[in-house]
Parts: sequence; C-alpha cells; structure tokens
Amino acid sequence: MNAQPNTLKLLVAVTGIFLFVASYTSLKRNPATADENPKIAKLKLQPGFKAEHLYSPSENEQGSWVAMAFDDKGRMITSDQYGILYRLTIPAIGQGTAPKTEKLTIQGDTVALGNAQGLLYAFNSLYVMMNNSANKKFPRKSGLYRLQDTNGDDQFDKVTLMKELKGDGEHGPHSVILSPDKKSLYIVAGNYTDPPKFDSYRLPPNWKYDKLFPHIKDPRGHATDRTEPGGWIANVDPEGKHWELVSGGYRNTYDIAFNEVGDLFAYDSDMEWDFGLPWYRPTRICHVTSGSEYGWRTGSGTWEPTLPDNLPPVIGIGQGSPTNLLHTKDAKFPAKYKNTLLAFDWSFGIVHAIHLKPSGSTYSAERDEFLSGLPLPLTDGAIGPDGALYFLTGGRRLESDLYRVYYNGPESTEVSVATAPTKENTLRRELEAFHGEPNSMAVEKAWPNLSHPDRFIRYAARMALEHQPVTEWQDKALAEKDPIKVINTMIALARHGNADQKENILKSLLGVNYRTLSESQQVDVLRAFELVFTRMGAPSAATKAKVIAYMNPNFPSSGNEQNKILSRTLVYLDAPGVVAKCVAMLDKKEAAGTIAGGQTATSSADLIMRNPAYGLDIAKMLEKTPPVQQTYIATVLTSAKTGWTPQLREKYFKWLGNALNYRGGNSYIGFIDRMQKLALANVPKAQVAHYEKLSRADLLTKSGNDLVIKNYPKGPGKNWKLDLAVESVEKGLTSRNFQQGKDMYNAITCSRCHSMGGEGGNVGPDLTQLGTRFTTKDILEAIIDPSKAVSDQYAATQFILKNGDSVVGRLANEDNTAYYVSQNPYAPDMLMKIAKKDVASSKYSSVSVMLPGLINGLNEEELRDLIAYLKSGGNQNHEIFASKGGK
Repeated sequence: MNAQPNTLKLLVAVTGIFLFVASYTSLKRNPATADENPKIAKLKLQPGFKAEHLYSPSENEQGSWVAMAFDDKGRMITSDQYGILYRLTIPAIGQGTAPKTEKLTIQGDTVALGNAQGLLYAFNSLYVMMNNSANKKFPRKSGLYRLQDTNGDDQFDKVTLMKELKGDGEHGPHSVILSPDKKSLYIVAGNYTDPPKFDSYRLPPNWKYDKLFPHIKDPRGHATDRTEPGGWIANVDPEGKHWELVSGGYRNTYDIAFNEVGDLFAYDSDMEWDFGLPWYRPTRICHVTSGSEYGWRTGSGTWEPTLPDNLPPVIGIGQGSPTNLLHTKDAKFPAKYKNTLLAFDWSFGIVHAIHLKPSGSTYSAERDEFLSGLPLPLTDGAIGPDGALYFLTGGRRLESDLYRVYYNGPESTEVSVATAPTKENTLRRELEAFHGEPNSMAVEKAWPNLSHPDRFIRYAARMALEHQPVTEWQDKALAEKDPIKVINTMIALARHGNADQKENILKSLLGVNYRTLSESQQVDVLRAFELVFTRMGAPSAATKAKVIAYMNPNFPSSGNEQNKILSRTLVYLDAPGVVAKCVAMLDKKEAAGTIAGGQTATSSADLIMRNPAYGLDIAKMLEKTPPVQQTYIATVLTSAKTGWTPQLREKYFKWLGNALNYRGGNSYIGFIDRMQKLALANVPKAQVAHYEKLSRADLLTKSGNDLVIKNYPKGPGKNWKLDLAVESVEKGLTSRNFQQGKDMYNAITCSRCHSMGGEGGNVGPDLTQLGTRFTTKDILEAIIDPSKAVSDQYAATQFILKNGDSVVGRLANEDNTAYYVSQNPYAPDMLMKIAKKDVASSKYSSVSVMLPGLINGLNEEELRDLIAYLKSGGNQNHEIFASKGGK
C-alpha cells in the first residue's frame, strides 16, 4: 500500500485551483444511448455486476434517506435523516417497476419516530437508533427504541425506549446490528454521544488522557468538550435490560459489521481538519475485539497506533467520510467478493472492498474499489434477501436515491469460501472470556500469554489480568523477570495499581534491557514508563535520575515512534540536553513520502477531483506538506521550560515562523498559533516581543486560526442564487472599481487556474476575451453552478483500470503507451503516469472541479466589481471603469 502511486512525479509548478468558467469552450458529452439513465451511467462497477436505480426519495418529497434494514417479509424499511420512516416492497431483479412505498405508521402516527441513523429488524421488532434533538415535530430524544406489532395489523403499535442516549447530530448515536449468534444487539455511537452507565465493562472504565504530550484542543472548537473514551461500541440484550461496553477510543464510527467467523469490525472516521499534523489519523478499518481501545483523544491527544495500550487498525484507507460497513457473507457474489467488507465513503463516492486475510489472531487486508460514482454521497447499504447489494445516497438534505447492484456474470455465486478461526484467534477468544467478572482461573490463563508474539493476544491477556483484583497478581508481576511480561504487567499496574507502588514499578521497568528489545518492544517499555508518570505522578529524585540515565543515551533514536515517546518523556523529566537534542531534530530531513497518519490504501491525490468541495484541503496539503516528525518535536518543545539558550530559542521560533509556509487542514494554522503561544509562555517577558516577531505571529488573524489575506472580501456575503446575482449586478455595472475587482478575482483564487492578459494559471481557459463572448448571466451561471456544463477540454476523467480500480484526474498528455494525469489543481504539473494497457475504459466526470459558491463571501459591491473585472478582460481602461479612472 502506498499513499501516493509510485509513478507520481513532481515536476515543479505551483498553479491552479478550480476551473472558473466551465462553459467557456464547446461542450462535449460522453457517448450514451438516448434512454440511458444518468444515475446508472455515473456508476463504476466491477465486471459482471449490474446496477438498477430503484427509487428517488427526494424526487417524491420524502427527504434524504440515511438508514435501511429488511424486515422478516423481505421489505425494506428506511429513514429520512431529518424525517420519518418508510417501508418499501422491492420488485424482483430485472422487473423494472418502482417499489411500493408507504409511510410507516407507529401508534397510528407517521411522525412518531424517525431521524434514525441505524435500523435493525430482529426478534419480531424494529430497533431504531434515533438521532435527534427533541423538537415539536419529533419530541422523542436520541436513543435506542424498540417497535413492535402486538395486534398483527402489520403496523407498529408499541414503542419502547430501551435507553435514552445523550448525543445527537453527525457524531451522535449511529448503527445497530444483530450479533452472530442472533441472541443480542451491538450498537455504535460517535464521540459526541456520552457513554451511559453500563451494567458491565469489557473495556475497564478507568480511561484517561494518558500522554505527556502537550494537549492542544482544536483551535476551531471541534470536540473541545469531548473526553475519552470517544466513540464506543456496546452489546445489548433484546429487551434492553443489560448493556455492556465492548470497545472504545473511536472518533466517529457510523457502522460496524461481523465477518463470517464472528469477528467484529468498525470503519472509523478521520479528523479532516488535522491534515498535515502529526496526530492526524486517516479513516481506517478496526478489528473490534473484547475490551479494545483505539486511542481517540480530542485535539492533539490522539494516541499513536503503535502504543501497546491501544490496538492498530487492520488497514488505513485514507481521507473520507465513513458511513456504512457491511460484510458480503450473505451476498450472491463471486468468490473474490464473497468474504469481504464493503466500506462506504460519503465524501468521495467510493465503496471500498476490504479483503480480509487471517493474520494470527487478527487480520491483514487488501483494498480495491468495488463501486464508485461522481458524485455518489453514499449513506447506508445492506445485502437483501435476494443476495443483491442495496444502497442509498443522500444525507445533509442532498438528492437521495436507492440502488440495487447484483452479479450477472459467468462466475458462480453459490461458491462458499471455507473459513474458520485460526488457532491464535481461538486463543484470543479464550482469553477474552475472562474480560468481565473476576475469575480464579484468569491469572493462570493470562500469564504465559503476556509475552505472546501476537499483539492482540498480549492485549487480551493483559485485559484479562486487569479484570482481576490487583492483589491477586501484583506481587507476581513485581517478581517477574521476563522482559515482555514485565512491560505488560507494569502497564496493567500503572492503570490499576496504587501510587504507593510507583517506585517498585519503575524499578521493574529499569531492569528491562532496552538495547536487546525490538523497535516495537522499545515503544512498549517507554510507554509503560509514561503511563506510570501520567497515572501516578513524577518519580523520586533518585529514581528520576535513573530513568533519565536509562532513556537519554537512546535519544535521538533511529525510529520516529521511539523518538516521539522519548522526547515527550525526557522533556517532562527535564533531562539534561534534551532541548538541544530536540531543536537539532528540527533540521532532520524526513523521508520522501512521509505523511501524517502513515501509509494508506488510497492515494490522497486521487480523491481531489472526485469531490472538489472536500478535495480542496487535500490539494492544499499536497502542494506543500508539513514535515510531520519535525512538527511533533516542535510541539513537545512547547512544554520545555528549562534548557534553553538564546541560540536554541532563535532556531526554534524561526522554525515556528517557517511552519506557516506549509499547508494542512482547516485547523493546521490554528495549531501552529497555539504552539507559538505555549512556547512564548516559557520565554522571559522582556523577550516575548522579539520571539513573537521571529515566529511571524503578525501574519495571523486575531483568532490565530488563519493567515491574514490582504484585500480579502469584506462581505457580508450571501448565498448567491443566479436570478438575484444577475439582478444585483446588472443594475450597477457602471463606474466600477478596477482595483477591487482585481482584488476579488485574486481573493477567490481565479488566478490560480486561469490566465488573463498573459498572467495567471494554465489549468483552465484564458479569460481575457470572456466579456466579448458571454453575457453577465452566462458568467454568473458558470460561477454559481459550474457543473451545469463541463467542457471535455477541462473536465476530470475517470479511468477505469482492468484491476477494477479507478483513477480520477485531468488528462494532461498522452503518448503511445501511457496517459499522464494531473490530479491536483494546486499543482497541475504533478503527473501520474497510467499505462494504457492497464486501462479498460474512461469517461468524463459530470462534476466540475471548480468549487461552487466561490462568490458567496462577496457583498453586492464586491460582486459587481468582480464581474466588471472579468468582462473587461483585466483592462483598467475599459469603459466599465470610466468614471473612477481605475482607482
């Protein structure tokens, strides 16, 4: 897996952002039959698969559907994100008729329940995960509800609130699914949903921040009041009487799914505002084992996946917005897709096929593209009783559609791929049986497995230990000599033991020979030290000196992960020379291709033109990616109060100033600002102004969240619609201000893609003669609705590869053997080479790579001056500026 294709070549240029006037050249459509349904035509399917468009809820004024389930009669039940429930009788494959649709009546009222992000029919009931802030229309609050038909009239007449959940919105309560043994339910909630008081805990409820790393919360205010354990997963009995916490530490998992052997998986979301920052984690598939912790903490606090007290993902997918996860065990698909997870990404319109491969007690995975569309805002999906895949698009009140995809190729769909748990998988489950109530056999079973080579088994063994009274295993732990068992038992003691054992725990850890450990084991022992300090406080002076002597000679290390923990721990301990060592690391060049969050299965560049509205941040970051490890070390240094010299401070604050040259997600600049402020708090007051200037704090806005942009629109803006914009502009399109028009042209980034008068970018058409060829209405329509007419000369192309994947970008050039594709409008000369022999077909995207709404920040006068500037072709002497002389 590579974050970027190996063939990606950086050629140098930095130009372009979005196409400005898509209709500027002649329009050329893809060849298509007259009766072809455009909703089907935009889908990219695997060979042998067929798609049917079944229904459009939005066209029938039924909202935007985000959840679905099948009942015991094979009917589909759906929910509008902000509305009621519906029930559909689906026609057979190929029948060509529309589903029979009805509003679902509950206690005689069609609006009694809805706003569901999770639906499940089981135990002769419909379980509804309602996600709602109570209002007059929907007075019921978020929670898990059970609907029953008690009188046999095929309508639900009994509503039971199984548990109210405090949380709503897109990070609120999400999915509900059936357990593999069909005896209970599993539910998942995002990090804006408070975990209720559970009846039992497989993940012990003693979670903490647990890092010596400076805790900087999101500068723009996201999740600043949210604490660990973040998103969580629970098991619930059918009556809702017993709730058990299974797993936590997720950001915002919408859906979970079991595979054919009963292992549970989650598709967790990223924090896209953190692109380019060292604590960024991409969307990922996680194996949800008993008692698992996946390390989400708000802001900069998110744990590294390498830390032993949380677990690593099965696979990192990349940027996106996860919505649905399902397993194809019940699908009538050929062998390749029989035992596969399908992961839905709302932002970029991709259904990822995650092919799981047993690896010890857990899994590795390979990813390919099962299905995609431009655009295709995927919300939910399920395997129907007929073995076909059904899926919904919509969400956030977008146009909503229901599709069916089925296999119609030559391969058998009856094939059964035999699978069974590995011996390591079985061992892990045996250990997980001790997660819960104390058991006299737990310590004996867990102890030999604390040093098992399988990380998930070691974790399960430690969790089994942590569920037992500390007095039963503390002495055994402190007497242990095996280094790996020492590390894991000391982690357990740090989490559950008394602080009066701190010195004994540290003594045990100091007895571990650091240099004989593997890199991952070095991370583990360093993390054990850190947990002792975060949970039990600073060591005694004598022990502190020993810990420094243990760590300091190994810093800096050759490994980034060791350096992360060594730097933050040694700064905490105020180790001699640590500041100088850290500052020297700010010069260390990072390996090519180093990205925050590690390698991913998808190319970040390939996502940009799939959805420019969300691809913009990716494009910015890829134009000038921040140095991840340097940024991490610089953040650590914000907590260093001693050990500074004038020379070290000069170098450090210059680094902070240079960091403003890089680009990341929406919060990147704000985090750099907060780092500056924390670092300045450690500077003598008389020197603050000097170092503030050195770090270029004057480049930041008052909030610190953005760079000051000269000649930025003053606003207030508005959501400009075509008729209103035309009326407003045409009544005042005389005696305009040339300079303000030019400023607005640059402010909304037209010059990044377009040239005018020989200056500007070359991604889009030259705009010098725009005013002589198009009316004011034409120009405004192209700005407001850029996808209405997309020229093939500037459109993105989707290349469908023979291996089933696709690549989206603008065809820049081709020769006899290859296509050369530009994927980043910020860096149009960064080209990806695609061998023609690997391409099965290609088609133009109907979505413009120009972002709609670019003028929404402009007030009426600014919009008039912008249009005047465009119509003049950048000519200051044009009559449209006559009375002001261009001033």
